[in-house]
Amino acid sequence: MKLSEELIWRGFQAETTIKDPSTLDTRENKQFYWGADPSADSLTIGNLAALMMCACFVRHGYKPYLLVGGATGQIGDPKENGERDLKSIEEIEHNKECIKKQIESIISPDSAANTKDDGDAENDGWEVTMVDNYDWFKDMNYLEFLRSVGKAFSMTQLLDRKFIQNRIGEGGSGISYAEFSYTLIQGYDFWHLYKEYGIDLQICGADQYGNASSGIHLINKFENTEANVWSTPLVIDPATGRKFGKSEGNAIWLAPTDNGQGNYTSVFDFYQFWLNQPDESVEYLLKIYTILGKEEIELILAEHRTSPEKRIAQKALAKGATEVVHGKTSAEAAINLTEILFGDRKLGLLSESEIEGIAMLLPTIKLSEDRAQINIVDALVETELVSSKGEARKMITAGAISANGEKISDDNFMIMSLSILKRGKNKFALVK
Repeated sequence: MKLSEELIWRGFQAETTIKDPSTLDTRENKQFYWGADPSADSLTIGNLAALMMCACFVRHGYKPYLLVGGATGQIGDPKENGERDLKSIEEIEHNKECIKKQIESIISPDSAANTKDDGDAENDGWEVTMVDNYDWFKDMNYLEFLRSVGKAFSMTQLLDRKFIQNRIGEGGSGISYAEFSYTLIQGYDFWHLYKEYGIDLQICGADQYGNASSGIHLINKFENTEANVWSTPLVIDPATGRKFGKSEGNAIWLAPTDNGQGNYTSVFDFYQFWLNQPDESVEYLLKIYTILGKEEIELILAEHRTSPEKRIAQKALAKGATEVVHGKTSAEAAINLTEILFGDRKLGLLSESEIEGIAMLLPTIKLSEDRAQINIVDALVETELVSSKGEARKMITAGAISANGEKISDDNFMIMSLSILKRGKNKFALVK
């Protein structure tokens, strides 16, 4: 399948300046850039959809330039319904470092999203180039920017942008000059990257198409050449109609642990999110969030339709998406843990390596020769399933604690072997 065919089949096509998608297959200048602002210390699965589109380009021979917006992050991409709160420089720096690692792990040559284990060594001969727009904005003179960029745009041109109209129209919340200027800053990014690296293709989410167009305008005006934008639709949850992203209050984060701001989703919860998708969503999501090919997905869906109660498609989606973000070992551990907690697999039959994999996913305490057993109350406190011994006893009395699927009613109960502890419906810990 050619790049243009794969992009369209996977649903990675929204507004674009490219009239004939097949030209992407034979494009002489095979490089692109994609950017993200450090508005949080983790990306979400909304960002992941765009990264999966980036990976699609990379698998077809394009070189990626990935921009983290240290400058644009200080302004904030305008929302449709109000001003963003400005973040401190320290917070922006922290967020930049966190999301750089996430981007690199997903787009790197040997990542699950790209060419790992595909048997083609030629695909591994490239590197991710990370850039930060703070590097070229930090010393820029304000008057210089107004003369070179501000004079290139008419107010009519900018006021026609949909998000501007939403903010300043009847019932709108208004917009600050800083956020109004955001599109000029992002436009300059594209122009700068063209001059510095010869990049003439920006790929983005559909919500960034207007800002990307500002870069096209500058490149056309000052370089007298053509540049292009290819955008992908925002991912909409088919069941709820809401987009996948933090602004909707339903964020699924890519970070598996807390980087300091509470923006994380554990590997197990990440896997469960995909596993619990409804049948009407799963084909759409398989194409976006896994690298399974057309024939593989068609086979999975055919098997799923034959026995929908087995949730074959959901399992393939959960495995594929978790592998892309967290790797094969973590995905396998999430599968094993799910089968133990909700299936008929026995904890005691796991291999040592499988147990160690589960220990990566859950709060874990270890028995030893010096401590061959542990009281249930102490185990609950040490694994932080509860905050105190008093809370532990209340949970036991209320019937909210179990070990290996058996309710615990005695707060003197001793754990002497491999056990999974459960509090309520979805909090777990391991004693090994």
